[in-house]
Amino acid sequence: MKNAIISATASYLPENVVLNEQLTQFPAASRPRIASKTGVLSRRIAPEDSCTSDLAIEAGRACLKKANFPPEKVQGLVLSTSSPDCMQPATAARAQTGLGVPQAFAFDMNSVCSGSTFGICMADALIRSGRFENILFIAAEMYSKILNPNDFSTAPYFGDGAGAILFQAGGTDKGVLHSCLGTDGHMNGELGVFGGGTLNPFSRLSNPNAIYFKMNGRAIKEFALRRGPEIIRRLASETGITLGEVDCFVCHQANVNILKELAAILNVPFEKFFVNLDRYGNTASASVIIALDEAIEAGMIRKGSLVITVAFGGGLSYGANLIRF
Repeated sequence: MKNAIISATASYLPENVVLNEQLTQFPAASRPRIASKTGVLSRRIAPEDSCTSDLAIEAGRACLKKANFPPEKVQGLVLSTSSPDCMQPATAARAQTGLGVPQAFAFDMNSVCSGSTFGICMADALIRSGRFENILFIAAEMYSKILNPNDFSTAPYFGDGAGAILFQAGGTDKGVLHSCLGTDGHMNGELGVFGGGTLNPFSRLSNPNAIYFKMNGRAIKEFALRRGPEIIRRLASETGITLGEVDCFVCHQANVNILKELAAILNVPFEKFFVNLDRYGNTASASVIIALDEAIEAGMIRKGSLVITVAFGGGLSYGANLIRF
């Protein structure tokens, strides 16, 4: 049985940088709270005429180029997104065409911000099955299209972006070593876009704001600080490692204060946590993959590094992966 080895990572962020000071729809006195509450100083916003698959294509193309891997050899494309191009068909189908990988199967998965960790596990499972030698995993999000721009509880904290990983079958001593996943389905109403779909179809919407993403920030923070340490400790227990052996923690980039509290709870130096949310905001399922790519580029992750990725999000879902580079 072969593990999924990371051959290359890449990320794509739209060029348009929006600073907190530019969010003039909110009172000037309230804007400093964006940074103090979450650590977000700016975010990237995609062009109005673009869609999520455009970001996915850019990240996927950069990843294949970095790996010097021929597109015609890609066997599978797994795309994580909670802001799809449309309800159907899968956003992965358009990304497949744009990437020039018509021979690859392609499908979407949605576990909101946890999609990164679920997707890493999925790619690893497909390769471990022995059926596939490579999987291109992409996480792409465009929350600028699903946010109410005047909602201070959501709009200032999210950004657009995409990240990609090319997994290939390799040895058993590196790559994705283990994954732990979980869902607290009874909390499914704390975060999401609840207008549309069969539960609350557009034809019956009584609240026009139901088309926008909403979030119970307090509940999500409490959930993250409960389930985050739990899933990391479970991952360590099931693999027999100590947290002191981990070289880098790449977590969902939602709130720097959550990350600091998570480090304190685990008794891990905060310096081991990679942070880029100050520049990009919360990019949902793309955040871990973008951060992983940047941590590698920054030299925090090298050959032989032991890395834990962890995320939490809608569902409410949570997950963690142990990866040896």
